[in-house]
Amino acid sequence: MLVNSEVYTSADKLADIIADNSLMLMAISRFGLTLGQANKTVEQMCADTGVDAATFLCVANMVSGKPYSVENVNLVCLTAYLKRAHAFFLDFFLPSIRRKFITAVDFASAGDVPQLILRFFDEYVAEVRRHMDFENKTLFGYIDKLLNGIPVDDSYDISVFASHHDAISQKLNRLKDVLIRYCPAGNTDILNSVLFDIISCEADLISHCEVEDNILVPAVMKAEQLAVRIPASAAPEKTAENDSANSLGRREKEIITCIAMGMSNKEIAEKLCISVHTVTTHRRNICSKLEIHSPAGLTIYAILNGLVDPKELM
Repeated sequence: MLVNSEVYTSADKLADIIADNSLMLMAISRFGLTLGQANKTVEQMCADTGVDAATFLCVANMVSGKPYSVENVNLVCLTAYLKRAHAFFLDFFLPSIRRKFITAVDFASAGDVPQLILRFFDEYVAEVRRHMDFENKTLFGYIDKLLNGIPVDDSYDISVFASHHDAISQKLNRLKDVLIRYCPAGNTDILNSVLFDIISCEADLISHCEVEDNILVPAVMKAEQLAVRIPASAAPEKTAENDSANSLGRREKEIITCIAMGMSNKEIAEKLCISVHTVTTHRRNICSKLEIHSPAGLTIYAILNGLVDPKELM
């Protein structure tokens, strides 16, 4: 039984924390812990494994919706936790969803929608990989310099990361909606399992980003106070990002519909009686407004917003 149900403390047993919140199963593996330590208190477990107790409790309380403090977070421990999380998503969870989906769907008789979903998923995974590779190399490399007293370029600090830290779970929400509304023919049990995994992955990614935003960012800001800065020879310009998708015009919706139907720019221009250059300009504006940069992603958008009937893609 938890010693203090309002907040996890070093006196609580790991087994009780897991029983209180099953999501902690994901967290303990990312700290390099195993269920073999479950009967130990947090204090005993951390002393035996070298995990920083303050960092563990901060993450455990935050992901459980309890009060937490970033005051004594150890950045070495926290970045190791985040790196393991990246490896879990990229090397295990996302590939397992893909394999399960391929097993579940009868691609021979289900038309183009399953191929579209798979292509959209692959593009999403590539985007997540770019996002996490950047953090592994650039962000964590920057933190290593801070911790080792190495001078850092004054064109970059954690506020730059925080201002451009996009949520990487949003596209999974679109994919989830497509599966719910237009589930292709196949093994229903496995498809439902795929959907459950996507929902779980989405929630896990949201929690992961919240750890970065609410724990990592303030902890790095504290470390930056002691940093040695060197002038940047040419600081890169910061570009403003769209906070949300602007409303689309009639012509833009027509072009999205044509894209979803697999038409080329030339074919779209001929159908709408406009120039290829105008089509190109509209596509660029559409991608900017929606922050969707692939035909598969635009097709998913068209399906979800009723611009095209999935049966037309069969």
